[in-house]
Amino acid sequence: MNDQSPNSKSVLFVCLGNICRSPTGEAVLQHLVDEQNLADRIKIDSAGTAGYHIGKRADDRMRDHASRRGFDLQSRARQLMAADMEKFDLVIAMDRENYQNIERIHDRPTAELKMLSDFLGDDWPHDVPDPYYGGADGFEYVLDMIEAACPEIVKHMLAGEAS
Repeated sequence: MNDQSPNSKSVLFVCLGNICRSPTGEAVLQHLVDEQNLADRIKIDSAGTAGYHIGKRADDRMRDHASRRGFDLQSRARQLMAADMEKFDLVIAMDRENYQNIERIHDRPTAELKMLSDFLGDDWPHDVPDPYYGGADGFEYVLDMIEAACPEIVKHMLAGEAS
């Protein structure tokens, strides 16, 4: 990220439209990073592989469910760019389809590309389901998955740093 200090790491969450899953990842991880006083060491953003919702806030339903858990989704949707694959240290796809779309964006990225499920145990599905066309349970499940993954993401981002 442009405002990144030399000792900080950056992570980008990516879903399709950047209004449900990826802004939730951004907000939940930011909350955890702030709680652990790591904001100077871990920078967080989100994007979508499609440009359907550029400039819009996160889905009202997602914001409502996240707010009940203490998370504030403030970001505005933006589309993933090839430059993001060099700007960020870690890019996290929410599902296989978006993972494949990310791979097509840049032929030699410097960013490490992972699935959110790489930070979860085997009892979770491989893809974070898109809650957009479903009911309340879908939004809650997405929050459950992201909350479970974020502590592992922090560990991954800090791995190898001197204590």
